[in-house]
Amino acid sequence: MRVIAMSQQDCTELLERVSIGRLACALDNQPYVVPVGFVYEGPNHVYVFSTLGKKIEWMRQNPKVCLQADEVSNRSNWNSVVVNGTYLELAEPQYSSQKQHAIERLGEFSQWWKTPLSERREASDDLSIEPVFFRIDISEVTGLRAQPE
Repeated sequence: MRVIAMSQQDCTELLERVSIGRLACALDNQPYVVPVGFVYEGPNHVYVFSTLGKKIEWMRQNPKVCLQADEVSNRSNWNSVVVNGTYLELAEPQYSSQKQHAIERLGEFSQWWKTPLSERREASDDLSIEPVFFRIDISEVTGLRAQPE
């Protein structure tokens, strides 16, 4: 197996194809990684949805995040891209138009965020739970590719 750097074009193409990744954040020297659905809108933004919880609370305190997305065929044939950036919550009313844009972009793949939202409301009996739409303002994108020899 040979591991090589991916070009920016290859990184962009992977981020446009893939819609699930792992979001990493940290607080008080403790990392936290969770799977998320996302939409890449390069070269500057990634849009994500969540409900309020640990990752949102942590990112509000430390907005430096990273998103990793990959395609894996097998142990010696994979592509992996890491996006470094800054969390920006698309709160009303300041970011109303950007939030609407995020909803539209994420909705292109379906209304998938409604399932976790309704499950969270059902589990807590709290109908006030609102979705949190945010974006990652991208500072760097890098990628590696493994190929069989």
